[in-house]
Amino acid sequence: MTPNASPAARVRQPSSYLLLALIAWFGLAAMVHAAPSPDEQRVAFKQAWAVAQQGGDGWRTWAKGLTDYPLYPYLEAAALEHDVDTLDRATVADFLKRHPDLLPAGDLRRAWLHSQARRHDWSDFLALYQPGLGDALACDALQAKLAQGGTLDFQRDLAPLWDSANLPGACDPVLDAANDAGLLTNTRLWARIDRALDAGQGGTVAALATWLPGAEGKAAARLAQALRDPATAVADAVNWPDTPRHRQAASLALQRLARRDTDAADAGWQRLRPHFSFSDDQRDGVLYALALFHATDFDEHALARLAALPAAAQTDTSREWRARVALARQDWPAVLTAIEAMPATQRDEDEWRYFQARALAATGHGDRAATLYDKLAQEATYYGFLAADRVQDNYAICPLDPPDDTQREQALQADPGLQRAFELFAVDLPHLARREWSRALAGADTTTRRLAARLAYERQWYDRAVFTYSSGEAMHYYDQRFPLASQDGVVPQAQQAGIDPSWAYAIARAESAWMSDAHSGADARGLMQLVPATAAQVAKRNGLDWGGGQSLYDPAVNIMLGTRYLAQMASRFNGAPWLASAAYNAGPNKVDQWLGERGALPPDLFVATIPYHETRDYVARVMAFAVIYDWRLSGKALPLGSRMPAIGQPYSLPDVHTPRKDVTCPSASPASAVATAGGKD
Repeated sequence: MTPNASPAARVRQPSSYLLLALIAWFGLAAMVHAAPSPDEQRVAFKQAWAVAQQGGDGWRTWAKGLTDYPLYPYLEAAALEHDVDTLDRATVADFLKRHPDLLPAGDLRRAWLHSQARRHDWSDFLALYQPGLGDALACDALQAKLAQGGTLDFQRDLAPLWDSANLPGACDPVLDAANDAGLLTNTRLWARIDRALDAGQGGTVAALATWLPGAEGKAAARLAQALRDPATAVADAVNWPDTPRHRQAASLALQRLARRDTDAADAGWQRLRPHFSFSDDQRDGVLYALALFHATDFDEHALARLAALPAAAQTDTSREWRARVALARQDWPAVLTAIEAMPATQRDEDEWRYFQARALAATGHGDRAATLYDKLAQEATYYGFLAADRVQDNYAICPLDPPDDTQREQALQADPGLQRAFELFAVDLPHLARREWSRALAGADTTTRRLAARLAYERQWYDRAVFTYSSGEAMHYYDQRFPLASQDGVVPQAQQAGIDPSWAYAIARAESAWMSDAHSGADARGLMQLVPATAAQVAKRNGLDWGGGQSLYDPAVNIMLGTRYLAQMASRFNGAPWLASAAYNAGPNKVDQWLGERGALPPDLFVATIPYHETRDYVARVMAFAVIYDWRLSGKALPLGSRMPAIGQPYSLPDVHTPRKDVTCPSASPASAVATAGGKD
């Protein structure tokens, strides 16, 4: 600027310093724009991922700026896997070379090998095959070997597969070739048949039976029938010869039939006992099955049958059912006798300590009962809470916080595998996230796993903490083991549905451990494990939108529908959460059946006599979890007895004014009860 310039000119014309500042500012802005934030990268990844799932290269347009993003290789792998049937070997090999240690590379290899096997393109298959990819591909590799003129050696090629009780269909041509080559000797066939019998694989036994000669094949076929159709096998067995394998088949059929129809099994035993020279073990196996399944039916003579079992035939299961049958009859002396007959380790379980105290109190030994109750009440379990109610004590919960280790946590956050795991969770791909997590922490020590779980919890990845903090002192990390997950709307949705939020939390925790993509064999989905057909009915009944089965993986949708279904179950059973929990697990019709048979029992005895182990354990866990969640929400806890009203008695929904118990830590060292804190997961 010249000295003679006017003031206005001096204002209008920027100095060289200002120009430099502006250039620097715009340069910084450009740099910021070139480096998107993590949230922006995740949005871009989700868009690119949706396109990559359709194959082709269109995803690259959406993935600009993501080349340094940890999940970038997942995009290319997804597109390639979609197009796997059209890929040449060079394309696949190139990806494997660039990303040899990534999970998507392994997935692409498997998918491409399966494609080549379907087309019997064995040359390309063998070029990229490597051992350890599973039984199906191992058998495909043997097919490839045979197709190229190779021969089979049993020890080298088949022995690793032979121990499996059930092999995939890809192995059928290989096994046929092995049999034609004389490799499947009778001894080898029977060894695999015995393994399949132990695993209950009747189809495998039936298939192998066709390769055995004459009488041996017929005996093996009858073993398969014993597994698949025990009623017919028991009916036919009276015409079978008394050979070792036929005795085995008859014994097995009787034991399998006892599960389904104890009266028919009883009658079959009377017919077949004089026909076969059963061994002591076979006889005891049949007597055990008959006694056990008469007990689960609570038959009139079940208690006597269990007590009369030979010592060699008794197991922890038969001993516990002796106690359950006695509880169903409220025969307290028999309860004490049954518990005293248990080995010390079983007798020391919290369930049997509780019922021993109940039986002692009922038989006039109040002081001994109080001592047992007092000790049990120091444990934060279902039976510990029941015991605390019995002696009107506070609930004993001793919370701890996970220790931190800044240096090691920083190292974990820098681990590429964990970075991918956390990013996959952040972009709503939890299944892939868990795979990366497991691989990154394979072989890690307990401390490392727990530090990683702490990092996951901070990112609202709750199921990692639930599964990791499952033993020792970590059982006291209540905040992490019982997350409130407020973002999923549990409290407002439960309130709108008219149920207790702590119970809704407990159900979600028991059902899925906060895995939003949980999927059961019965097609139950999401946090509260709803079957799509049930969810559709609930939505229609409540006037809610229904977006189809996939929407159940959205936590907000799942909680909204799950709380309404819980309310529906509760209304069927006078609002009682404990009965509704049983119905949620086993179905309301089963609960109705059990109520018809034992509906006069007190709630704790009724739960103990639920025939299904899964449901019995489920109700106990949910009720314990509800206590813990109530404490987490309000600082105190509704007495467990209030959640378990007598059958037929209406249940009153608690509110902020409902009296609750104090929760205290009675021990100076919370680790003193680590084995039982918070119940079973």
